[in-house]
Amino acid sequence: MSRTRCRKCTSCAAVKGPLIRSRGALKLYNVGVPWERIAIDVAGPFPERESGNKYFMVVMDYFTKWPEVFAIPNQEASTVAVKLVHEVFCRFGVPFEIHSDQGRNFESQIFQETCRVMGTHKTRTTSYHPQSDGMVERFNQILERYLAKIVEKRQRDWDRYIQPFLLSYRSAVHESTSVTPAFANFGRELRLPADLITGIPPDAPRSITDMQMTCGTK
Repeated sequence: MSRTRCRKCTSCAAVKGPLIRSRGALKLYNVGVPWERIAIDVAGPFPERESGNKYFMVVMDYFTKWPEVFAIPNQEASTVAVKLVHEVFCRFGVPFEIHSDQGRNFESQIFQETCRVMGTHKTRTTSYHPQSDGMVERFNQILERYLAKIVEKRQRDWDRYIQPFLLSYRSAVHESTSVTPAFANFGRELRLPADLITGIPPDAPRSITDMQMTCGTK
């Protein structure tokens, strides 16, 4: 009897809520070509470099998993917008969609106007749910762990190692695509220092044409 009365208590029900919470249906976002949809994020602050850099800005393509990372002195909307246009749009083209968290720099009028002028659609994560931007968040963790291992004791040389890290990351097979970001982006592998020293294995496909020929012979 007491258990039934507790179950019917409106105060308890309002606080505890249902035992089984409803969840929205998960949907996959399909992208069909490189640089159709990108994610953007800013991490930091880190120990300030002599150059004044305290943050790094990450831009990542959803289709190829190709990352771009830029060390920046601040995370103001104008700094982020200029870097995005000059270093990403001018090199890879304007994406259909940009996804970010709800940071003030991405929600600012400057950034929104930049997206409007460039003709790209802006989306954002839901409140208190950064998992919807999981791809770039996971990349940030990988980069931060890498930098933590190799920076000097004063930790003021971290931005020197970003580009060498990107060469390794872009040349490694990504678990979600089963190819390297470089192969997915360019249709060929990047030439690495080891390739110049030891040579490329004769049976290793280095381009889409080579892969198609290899698959055709099986």
